[in-house]
Amino acid sequence: MGSPPPENLSRAIDLWREAYRHQMQGELDRAIALYRESIEICPTAEAHTFLGWTYSFQGRLDEATRECFRAIELDPDFGNPYNDIGVYLMQQDKLDEAIPWLEKAKRAPRYEPRQFPFMNLGRIYLKQGKWREALHELEAAVRAAPGDPAAAKALHSLRARLN
Repeated sequence: MGSPPPENLSRAIDLWREAYRHQMQGELDRAIALYRESIEICPTAEAHTFLGWTYSFQGRLDEATRECFRAIELDPDFGNPYNDIGVYLMQQDKLDEAIPWLEKAKRAPRYEPRQFPFMNLGRIYLKQGKWREALHELEAAVRAAPGDPAAAKALHSLRARLN
């Protein structure tokens, strides 16, 4: 199967960007329709991942996870769906199951925002009382994104707890 015509990919990207705007405005049903339209024109890992994320806003975690699996099939180098699967498992209190997905997200060649899987692993290890591991992950999050105030705050908070 060849590559899609460039105009199809361009139109698909425009649609998922429009869908994202609707998603951020809380217009989830409209966002879902636009993500699906984008996927119909030209399936991309981004559209599947963001469709899954929108489903997660509605508490539809099984569907969200399925979309992430589709994204990984299309582009195994795209880290966001690995992180998102980890987050969906965290939301279901399946912390041990989430860890390998977050580790895969950390290693993914193509992933922004790079600090998220480190921060999510830090949260898991905090819940599990594994302070040293949590500290290691939060330090890595700050190294990955020195300008992220949430990462810096999480690290500072943990260091304060440990002192």
